[in-house]
Amino acid sequence: MEYTIQQLAKLSGVTTRTLRYYDQIGLLKPLKLNKAGYRIYGDLEVKQLQQILFYRELGLKLEEIKEILANLNFDVKKALLDHQKKLFEEKSRIERMLLNIERTIKSVEGEYEMTDAERFDGLKDEMIKENEKQYGNEIRTKYGDDVVDASNANLRGMTEKQFKENQLLERTMIDLLKIAMQQGDIHGKEAQEAVEYHTKWLNAYWPSYSKEAHRGLADMYVSDVRFTAYYDQHQQGMTQFLRDAIYANV
Repeated sequence: MEYTIQQLAKLSGVTTRTLRYYDQIGLLKPLKLNKAGYRIYGDLEVKQLQQILFYRELGLKLEEIKEILANLNFDVKKALLDHQKKLFEEKSRIERMLLNIERTIKSVEGEYEMTDAERFDGLKDEMIKENEKQYGNEIRTKYGDDVVDASNANLRGMTEKQFKENQLLERTMIDLLKIAMQQGDIHGKEAQEAVEYHTKWLNAYWPSYSKEAHRGLADMYVSDVRFTAYYDQHQQGMTQFLRDAIYANV
């Protein structure tokens, strides 16, 4: 059976614009064009679209889906297992957040007394969610899923005392950077101490430390406006100074 693009869109629930885009990127080509120049799809294309929508639902990117359809040697099972793992992790995070929200509502209504540990667990989950939203793609591309997942696990496993100690490390580093910037010396005592505090702060989150990764992170700070804005909010030019100090002292 053959379908026009409008018929296939109605059948599948995707828009004609999406089907045209899939054609444009070579993900789903029509069977043929009719005399009027309209796309016509056959049974094979319908089955391919079903596969595409299935993989999309699993969270795979279009580039990955295209590779699966084009490469017979693509490890589909590994890709599915990787995404299954991510979905289970997301499910666990959502369940924890729902529980925390429920407890918070009951606490506001006076029906439940939340402990500090429960409030803290909710805060950690929100931090991880926000970090993933803001920087997830960049840091996962640069360091890999395993490193980022391990870092998130470290954060989830922190006690409230450890978390506050790490916040103090970061605040101390910022204060030292301000003094070092006034002196204008990336090799000075304050600059060296600031880099030492930054290293300790990283070690609290990273599963393993390397100088190369530390310098790579410093490069990301200055190349990404979001990271730059985070440090420059304390003092203009702090991101570049921190990057230079890391290169000078690591």
